[in-house]
Amino acid sequence: MAQSGRASLKRGKPSYFMSVLGVTLVLFLLGVLGWLGINAKKLMQYYKESIEVQVYLKNGINDRDRALLQDSIAALPAVKTVRYTDKEAAKKEWVKSGNEDFSEFLDNNLLPNSINFNLKEEFVDSTQLMNIKTRLQQNPIVDEVQYSKAVVGSMQRNFRIASLILLAIVIGVSIMVIILIDNTIRLAMFSNRFLIKTMQMVGATRGFIARPLNIRAVINGALSAAIATAVLYIVIRLLEGFFPGMNALFDTNLFLLLFLGLLVIGVSITLFSTYRSVLKYLRMKLDELY
Repeated sequence: MAQSGRASLKRGKPSYFMSVLGVTLVLFLLGVLGWLGINAKKLMQYYKESIEVQVYLKNGINDRDRALLQDSIAALPAVKTVRYTDKEAAKKEWVKSGNEDFSEFLDNNLLPNSINFNLKEEFVDSTQLMNIKTRLQQNPIVDEVQYSKAVVGSMQRNFRIASLILLAIVIGVSIMVIILIDNTIRLAMFSNRFLIKTMQMVGATRGFIARPLNIRAVINGALSAAIATAVLYIVIRLLEGFFPGMNALFDTNLFLLLFLGLLVIGVSITLFSTYRSVLKYLRMKLDELY
């Protein structure tokens, strides 16, 4: 009987390898989706915080009043960065943007001094921007406040649609991941059905039978998560070689968090499926195993 048990374990080794491979592939797919989700949020934050608000100042404003206004803007909870642009700097930016140098036919620089600032991600929406604009325009040294209303409006709509699509994909893939991992583990446990039944017939308790299989499930789930994360890391680094701009998107802390998520998912589903399969074969009669 001991020889039969060892033979069953040997026959089960290929199935364990295939289960690790199958779970790894599924977790890799989920990891890719998770990485896209993380970077989609970072991209959303980047584009939102790139929206610039220009506060154009009236002519003849002294430096003290300008500095007081700039400090009051910087003190707003919604503001992330703020900078002052004088006439000469504005002219250089104007020409650098591809516009014609008007100094060739005009003696005076018509561009106004301005205080430009960017908001934090959570404050970039049409309502809050309009409130900030209204508040700033009440200041007597402010001539005009401008920002791209069309860009803000379209950005909000596009991000909302993209978020819904990504949420639908996450739900669909999550369901698929659970089903695929469960089926993979059930197929792996199928090769151990006679070993499970033999141990039961010689008087082994349910806990004694399930313990080594559950430990193997935890190890296989953790191994699959580690391999999937390593492959994902290599793929990301290879892509960064072709697209250097992706370097700015990589966040070590978020990637480690993604690994922990894959680890929990891999171990949890693998352990649950293994335990369920053990109970199934323990309840079956010997003739039903064939």
